[in-house]
Amino acid sequence: MAATTANDVTPVSPNTASADDAIDTRLRAVLADVLGLDAERVAAFDADTGLFGHLPELDSQAVATLLTEIEDRFGIVIDDEDVDGEMLETYGGLRSFVRAKCDAAA
Repeated sequence: MAATTANDVTPVSPNTASADDAIDTRLRAVLADVLGLDAERVAAFDADTGLFGHLPELDSQAVATLLTEIEDRFGIVIDDEDVDGEMLETYGGLRSFVRAKCDAAA
């Protein structure tokens, strides 16, 4: 996993039609990088694709790394009380969570 620099963090504007696409693309890259998943496998994820408890690569240690990397790449803060099983249950849940955090940070 490559180190994230300030140049790698690009805010996502909550008011553009392409914001969802930008979040989706960046979130897929984070998942591939952190979990060591093939890009084609991650590209096939849909909203209902199971994550925690479904991907053997996503264990409790990987969750901590994933959340830290999401914070770094999206320029958001994820508080401990924000983390629950629902937001990590599916790809769609995680994407919605990240979108809400980006909207709140804007």
